[in-house]
Amino acid sequence: MTERTAERVLIVGGGPVGSVLALALRQAGVPVLLIDQLAAPERDCRAASCHPPTIAILASLGLLDAGLDQGLVSPVFHYLDRVTGKLIGRFALPEMQAPPEHAFVLQWEQYKIADTIAERLAGDDGVEIRRSTTLTEIEQSADGVIATVQRADGSEERIAAAYLVGCDGGRSTVRKLSQIDFEGFTWPERFLKIDTRHDFTALGPQIDNRNYFSDPDQWMNLFKARGEDGSGMWRSVSPTLPEQSEDELLSPEAIEARLQKFCPKPGAYGVVTVALYNVHQRIAVTFNQGRVLLAGDAAHVNNPVGGMGMNGGIHDAVNLAAKLASILNEGAEAQPLLDRYTRQRRKAQIDGVQAQSIANKQMLGEKDPAVRTAKLAEIARAAETPELHDAFIRRACMIDSYAAAEATL
Repeated sequence: MTERTAERVLIVGGGPVGSVLALALRQAGVPVLLIDQLAAPERDCRAASCHPPTIAILASLGLLDAGLDQGLVSPVFHYLDRVTGKLIGRFALPEMQAPPEHAFVLQWEQYKIADTIAERLAGDDGVEIRRSTTLTEIEQSADGVIATVQRADGSEERIAAAYLVGCDGGRSTVRKLSQIDFEGFTWPERFLKIDTRHDFTALGPQIDNRNYFSDPDQWMNLFKARGEDGSGMWRSVSPTLPEQSEDELLSPEAIEARLQKFCPKPGAYGVVTVALYNVHQRIAVTFNQGRVLLAGDAAHVNNPVGGMGMNGGIHDAVNLAAKLASILNEGAEAQPLLDRYTRQRRKAQIDGVQAQSIANKQMLGEKDPAVRTAKLAEIARAAETPELHDAFIRRACMIDSYAAAEATL
């Protein structure tokens, strides 16, 4: 076992959050070691939505041109009633009375973000990226952190760093080793993700790149991304009943029936991939514990209705990078800045992402007929009233919650 010493930041997890953190730190001149247990990034169509505050961050990091080239610009999103088949509300960012600088949502898949950043960091002597490397132990002292990692060949290494940041997902090893509580709950129903190349816009003008279908029994999100080859990939997400078996839910007949229920068409859909997974609403009690910090899903997880999870993680990354740069480059006092990081980013989650994603899910799946009618009427009214239209977008696209969190002292 060897021990390597460096005044650098060790980032655990090479997804979009860890990658953005690495890039932001390097642009501030902070040395970085990024490790990931996977041999190569996962390349499925998972998180892909970048809301306006995130797009502004991508622009500040010099990534927006790549995002526009590899992604899909979506300035409009729709709410539909599955029961009647009617479009309930159309929300257009460019039509806001005071639109953000980037008046659209950018559908840019998380693996493309991570790949682009890895290419940008290649050849930078101040950063090292090591894959097939698993964190097994963390030791803290007043002066730094020592992480024990295991290489692919089974050998171990001790790595010293000034700070360690866990960007290693909802099952975070960093969070567990640090014994940081992950408060919240798990939804009783599992969610089903279906990827297909079928172009849903061919079904009519009621379908746009981003769609939310309300239904008392089986609501659905339907979003389009570019896909790995650029030809287009549509992702649907909908809930299942807790008592349904995996075999029942994943049968080709059940998958086809689910898509046909929301978007009936002649002939079968060409399904690319399906996945069934549990969904959590949880947040760490703190995002900083001494010299160990959390960001992204390691710090908070939420249901996918609204496409907010990756955005919140990227917001964590740039917020934390600025604070770590002040500490390491300028000698700023660490504890007040890192405590503020927790206050700001927990507020963004509690008041923003957690609250909004729960409200989104409950609105789409409302079962009480009278309440459901009232909620759909509220969406229709918001779509038709300029002030309400704009406020709806600011909530849905994280504009207000991001600003409020950044202003927190």
